[in-house]
Amino acid sequence: MADAETAELPTTDQLWEALKGVEDPELHMSIVELGLIYDVAIADDGEVTVDMTLTSPACPVGPLLQGMIYHKVSEVEGVDGVEVNLVWSPPWDPREMASEEVKMALGIW
Repeated sequence: MADAETAELPTTDQLWEALKGVEDPELHMSIVELGLIYDVAIADDGEVTVDMTLTSPACPVGPLLQGMIYHKVSEVEGVDGVEVNLVWSPPWDPREMASEEVKMALGIW
């Protein structure tokens, strides 16, 4: 992780872009496009907080996804810490939260 004192803070757009590179290992689709990322925020000290959910509470890859998010966000210049929060409200609904491309791939009309 970068030292927040020497690096400029990334924008939330840069953080969202980094998260697009994280794919759900079961669905092979971006977690951003799936709508699993609810919020990304960066504090003045370079600490990033990511609020995410899973496709279901019993999703077996939750810890793996959290680790992948931590790794991807940590690589962004200016990030000096990452916290990944698992949240359940609102419940994930691909009809409302997924991109149009994901809806088509999943057969959701």
